[in-house]
Amino acid sequence: MKLDPGVKSSESSESGTREEVSELLRAHGITPTHQRMEIAQVLFEKRWHPSADQILAAVNVRYAETSKATVYNTLKLFLEKGLVRELIVDPNKVFYDSNTSEHHHFYAIESGEITDIAASGIRIDGLPPLPAGMVAAGIDIIVRTRPGV
Repeated sequence: MKLDPGVKSSESSESGTREEVSELLRAHGITPTHQRMEIAQVLFEKRWHPSADQILAAVNVRYAETSKATVYNTLKLFLEKGLVRELIVDPNKVFYDSNTSEHHHFYAIESGEITDIAASGIRIDGLPPLPAGMVAAGIDIIVRTRPGV
C-alpha cells in the first residue's frame, strides 16, 4: 500500500507501514523523526479530522513522551509542507485533514462531526475580483449544520 494523502480512499482505515510513512514524510521534505512518524501514523491510520489535542491523546497512547508543543510544531510543519490541511470550523476549533485533494466539508455544530464533501458536489459560479497581482490559491467551503426545528 502506498500512502498518498491526496488520493487516499475515504473508506480506508488501514494505516501504512512505518516504511511507507517514512517515505511519505521524506517525499514532502520532512525528516522522519520518531515523534513525527507517530503523529503521521495517527493522522493517516483512518479517515478523520482530528484536533491537535485528539492527535496528542492518540500518540500518547502509543508513545507517552510526546508533548503538546511537539504535536503543534509537527502539525505546523506538516501544514507548511502540504501534508495536511487545516480546517478552522470556528475561531476556537481547528482540525487537521490528511486528505489534501480538492474537497469541502460538512461540520455538525452540535456533535462536532466533520464529513467530506466531494469537490464535484459543490458548484461555484464565480468569484469577486481578486486584488491586483493576486491569484486564487484555493477555496475551502465548510457547510455548518444543526438539527432542523
